[in-house]
Amino acid sequence: MSKAGTPQDNELALIAGPTASGKSDLAVRLALALHNRFQRPAIVINADSAQVYANLHVLSARPSEDEMKGVPHRLFGTWDGAQACSAADWAAAARREIADAHQSGAVPILVGGTGLYIRTLLDGIAPVPAIDPGVRAEVRAMELGEAFAALRAADPDRAAKLAPADSQRITRALEVVRSTGQTLDHWQRHKVGGIGDAVSLAPLVLLPDRATLFAQCDARFAAMVDGGAVAEVEALLARQLDPTLPVMRAIGVPEIAGYLRGDWPLEQAVTRGQQATRNYAKRQFTWLRHQLPAGWLRHEEQDAALEHVLEILLPR
Repeated sequence: MSKAGTPQDNELALIAGPTASGKSDLAVRLALALHNRFQRPAIVINADSAQVYANLHVLSARPSEDEMKGVPHRLFGTWDGAQACSAADWAAAARREIADAHQSGAVPILVGGTGLYIRTLLDGIAPVPAIDPGVRAEVRAMELGEAFAALRAADPDRAAKLAPADSQRITRALEVVRSTGQTLDHWQRHKVGGIGDAVSLAPLVLLPDRATLFAQCDARFAAMVDGGAVAEVEALLARQLDPTLPVMRAIGVPEIAGYLRGDWPLEQAVTRGQQATRNYAKRQFTWLRHQLPAGWLRHEEQDAALEHVLEILLPR
């Protein structure tokens, strides 16, 4: 994912972790330590797929001005919810922000828990050509069982990796092989645009004790509801956006929307939101532990993590 490089040569700090793990606070602590202890400026760059949306200040736990403590933050609230921000969209913007930070002499600190964003930025994206509209219409008109059978015939390796009920991935894989004549695995072996070989990466993964993490998830969602999340969802619903947009499916939005429609009381909306947050944190925890490179050290608490990443950035 990254080359070995000399200190201060296109360095990039990366703090990954599940939701409610304290990674945003750690990013600010790292930036302040670089400034106060080593007179080096730093810029925090968001890598969270909810915090990119301007409409989710509360529900995405976007850092407040006080929490930023004067440290420049980029790509927080950059997209309006009416426009989906894909991993490719975000990675293109992140590349620009990282290049600008390097140009200005600052250390970019990437912080987030969206694994697809991180992998797309570092490894690149598969250059799959645009899908033929006729092929797309044909595939999407199929029953799921029919599509899965067709995929087993056209791309058995990919089909073997997918659950028969995984409609989104089955459809995507079948569209690709029928439209391009090549399998999705073929395109993924030829990724382009990744910066992993062009930066000196200082990565860490923050993985708190699970019981502590889940308690933090519950407390934070309750605080969000008390801190304006209901009004935030009301404003989204008033815009009558496409319900399939990421901003409308973000954790907390469907749960609070149900309360606003009268489907359940506020207390149940909170309980549902807390459960959804814990489930998401659990998925992130598992992905971050097992899918990121083994050489990326995992830490349970912030102090050790902070000193570890400083040692990588500023070896003694």
